[in-house]
Amino acid sequence: METSLLALDQGTTSTRAILFDAALRPRATAQQELTQHFPSPGWVEHEPEEIWQTALATLRGAMAEAGAQPRDLAGIGITNQRETVVLWERASGRPVHRAIVWQDRRTAEACAALREAGQEALIARRTGLLADPYFSATKLAWLLENVPGARAQAERGELAFGTVDSFLLHRLTGGAVHATDATNAARTLLFDIVKGEWDAALLRLFNIPRAILPEVRDCAAEFGMTAPEILGAPVPVRGMAGDQQAATMGQACFAPGMLKSTYGTGCFALLNTGTLPVFSQHRLLTTIAWQLGGERCYALEGAIFVAGAAVQWLRDGLGLIASAAETGELARHADPAQAVYLVPGFVGLGAPWWDAEARGAIFGLTRASGRAELARAALECVAFQTKDLLDAMRADLAGGSGAAGAPRAGVAALGAGETILRVDGGMAASDWTMQFLADILGAPVDRPTVMETTALGAAWLAGLQAGLFPPPGAAGDVPRAFGATHWRLDRRFQPHMAREEAARRHAGWLDAVRRTRSGGG
Repeated sequence: METSLLALDQGTTSTRAILFDAALRPRATAQQELTQHFPSPGWVEHEPEEIWQTALATLRGAMAEAGAQPRDLAGIGITNQRETVVLWERASGRPVHRAIVWQDRRTAEACAALREAGQEALIARRTGLLADPYFSATKLAWLLENVPGARAQAERGELAFGTVDSFLLHRLTGGAVHATDATNAARTLLFDIVKGEWDAALLRLFNIPRAILPEVRDCAAEFGMTAPEILGAPVPVRGMAGDQQAATMGQACFAPGMLKSTYGTGCFALLNTGTLPVFSQHRLLTTIAWQLGGERCYALEGAIFVAGAAVQWLRDGLGLIASAAETGELARHADPAQAVYLVPGFVGLGAPWWDAEARGAIFGLTRASGRAELARAALECVAFQTKDLLDAMRADLAGGSGAAGAPRAGVAALGAGETILRVDGGMAASDWTMQFLADILGAPVDRPTVMETTALGAAWLAGLQAGLFPPPGAAGDVPRAFGATHWRLDRRFQPHMAREEAARRHAGWLDAVRRTRSGGG
């Protein structure tokens, strides 16, 4: 009986596959790390063939661990690191270059030129995004200009562009399908999020041939059948969403005003704003949260480039820790009298600063500063950055209206400060970090029992398309159908720190950011 769901979660530092049963309980997991390549300062790349091999190995590994057969699967859901660009030959499937990762900053000058030419207003109006190297279009343009022969091949329709989801789908279906979903398309700087289509003016602006673009589908859709040799028999691919949108669904943030934040390599907070987009006045992003049945739901998003990557830097760059798990214990023993701040601008600063030229810095060091203080600073900077995002969201929602003058219904609670943040990702497992986050925000932080909410969201989409779950109807149906049955609270962290102390610490952080930005030019 086809009741199991297989989620493929291709992230920045690893690829994993999780097999869920019909009640969306995880039954088997396989995971492999992904090599990070840094060919120049500020450049970050992945090998697409390694992405594919890790995907193949983890899909097969999760199936083997569960003892499952292809006939047991109702569908596969794909979720992926967003904005990362892959360009490959249609006929052979061979990538023409390494994938350029979302963290990559090589196109900072090109983005600055767009801003200086006054093009950012057009970009923001059509896409809800900013002219920043984070997004896909300037990376794609760089490949077309710098890979020998790529421009001519693209003009002839011989190349295919996609974010990682499209590349994996193309490989899984044996080259039969070149498609993406609306959430991934919305991160390219090429997609009109109100009309729901590729934008001709933006294609001209970035000089991108339309022939290389994938077809855009709903998040729950028939994306094609896997080639028989992948898992031993064809299996339908029925769900697809960018990782942060998948996590939003996995956290059951289906009602306007609900907020989630994922703490992985970076940190991404999404606030559900309903069926009309709210265009930010405070340097946040407006994005598609999901598209189901041709109807789009929108979100305000704050993107932090470095969260867990700061802990990874302590381990791999400085050799101060052997594992990420050590940081919480070190932070507990740090000298409370020392105010050490780490501003993790390793690849620039994301929202709400959007400073591509900023670089990392540490402030407040004394002769007595050591491993514990640095570990604490690496964890605290995540909470401080989240506070910056939440403040910007509140400012955007303080009065005014969304698209076409529509009232911002359903988000009054956030504007009034009555916020509950749902968290997930690797750093959410740290009790110390989540308690400090609640203290700095002055708001409860809810951690679910199933932490792999990104994979959970992808599995739910596949199950929705397969008919295992009731389709979303009226506005309140989805939270009742999904949240009441599949989302469970593990622990709520309540704020305990005095508000004056929290404000003082955050003020110190803002001063450190100011000095980092001025120092970085």
